[in-house]
Formats: sequence, C-alpha cells, structure tokens
Amino acid sequence: MSVGGYKIRNPEAIHFITFAVFEWVDVFTRKVYCDIVLDSLRYCQKERGLYIHGWCLMSNHIHLLVSAKNEDTSDILRDFKKFTSKQIIKEISENKGESRKEWMLQIFKEQGEKNSRNSVYQFWRQDNHPEELFSIGFTWQKMNYMHNNPVEAGLVEKAEDYLYSSASDYVGKGKGLLEIYPI
Repeated sequence: MSVGGYKIRNPEAIHFITFAVFEWVDVFTRKVYCDIVLDSLRYCQKERGLYIHGWCLMSNHIHLLVSAKNEDTSDILRDFKKFTSKQIIKEISENKGESRKEWMLQIFKEQGEKNSRNSVYQFWRQDNHPEELFSIGFTWQKMNYMHNNPVEAGLVEKAEDYLYSSASDYVGKGKGLLEIYPI
C-alpha cells in the first residue's frame, strides 16, 4: 500500500496527495501534456473506481483529494503514475514542436538511470506523502491550499477562474474538466 514510500493505511479514506514532476520541470505548460493527465484520471474514474473530490494541476505538479470505490487507492495511483509517465515521455519525444525536448528528456533519463539498472526515464518524483483527511477542518485546509495554488502563483486572481482545478465546482461557477465527488 505504498505510494512513493509513504503508506495509505486506510484505503477507504479520502487522501490528499501531491505528485511532482522530477526536478520540478514545468511540463504542464503545454495543453497536450495536461490532456494526458486528465484523460488518465478520467479513465481511473470510469474503469478503476477512483473518486476525485478535488484537484489542481499546476505547471510541475498535481494535487489530488482522492478515494477509491473498490480498489486500493495506492494501486490506482501507482498505475496512474506509471501510465502517465510513459505517455508524457513518449509525447515529449515525438513532439517536433517541443523546444525543451532534449533538456527535459536528459533530466528524466539521468534520474531514471540513477534509480534503475535499466536505462529508464523517471518522470514523477517518488515522494508523494499521502495525508489522510481525518477531519472536516483538515479537509478544507487542504482543499483551500490546493485551490489557492494558482492564485499564489499569480496565474489567476480568483481560484475558480483557473481551468485546471476543481475550484469552480466548489463555488458553483460550473462544472470543471473532471467529474468531482464533493465532500
């Protein structure tokens, strides 16, 4: 039940999890890479029983408040990271218009070689530190932190105006890009 070295001890609980790109590379400044993450999350929702209670995709990391219906949340997230890593690396490799291609691939390859005997790319950092949402106060603290990330980064003035988050779902501004299971 490990997710990057930390344990999800209660697989039925909602957890706050952050996945960061290795070396905090700003990969998600391109829509094509964001779409890979969102499509994979939709697949996990539809086919694996992942409940997304909140989310925010920033340029180099994603915050999730998640739980799972039938499967272990750790297994779903492990598979999500593995799949998106391969897909994003493939897209970067094949994207003729990607001006940062060689630089990004070099970073991900060097890290992969450090952590594997094979010449494998490592896209996501391994330190996810899932936190069980044990109270309503703690839950809203994490939700507010996550939704205010784009505001703190100076990307938007109001959290609900950021396209790649669930903030608009929670303020009644409309449905966001992913289906949300409100808390």
